[in-house]
Amino acid sequence: MADEVLAKALGAIGRKERTVAEMRVWLGDREIEPDEIDRVVNFLIENEALNDRKFAVEFTTDKREISGWGQTRIRENLRKRGMPEGLIQEALAKDSGETEVDRAARLLEERGADLSDDRGKSRALGLLSRRGYSAEEAYAAIRRNDSAA
Repeated sequence: MADEVLAKALGAIGRKERTVAEMRVWLGDREIEPDEIDRVVNFLIENEALNDRKFAVEFTTDKREISGWGQTRIRENLRKRGMPEGLIQEALAKDSGETEVDRAARLLEERGADLSDDRGKSRALGLLSRRGYSAEEAYAAIRRNDSAA
C-alpha cells in the first residue's frame, strides 16, 4: 500500500469524519486506482479509523440533540453519505429517552415559537418539517406546546 495514499486518507479523516462510501469517493476523486482504494479502505476499517456503525450512531445523536433534527432528515443525510440501510435503522433505533414528539416540542420551546395564532402555528409546522419531523409529530408537538401555554 502506498504510504502517500494512506497518509492522504488519514489526513482527510482528520479534517472531517467520513463514512466508508465517502472515503471511497474521496479517493476515487483523486484518481487512485480501485485496487489501491480497496486496500486503503480495508486498512482503515481494520484499524478502526473508519467505522460506519460508530459514525451513524454519533451522527444521529449529534443531529438529534444539537441540531434538533427529526428521523426523516437524519435518515436522508445518512443515505446521502452512503450509509447502509441496516446501520441507519440501528442508529435511529438507539433510544435517547425522548420521543420524536418530545424533541419537536422541546425545539419549539427553545425557539420560543409563538403558537397563539394560525400564522405562528404554520411557521412552527414549517420549522419542524424542515428539521425532518413528520406532519403527525409536528402537529402533536404544536398541540402540546399550545395547550401548555
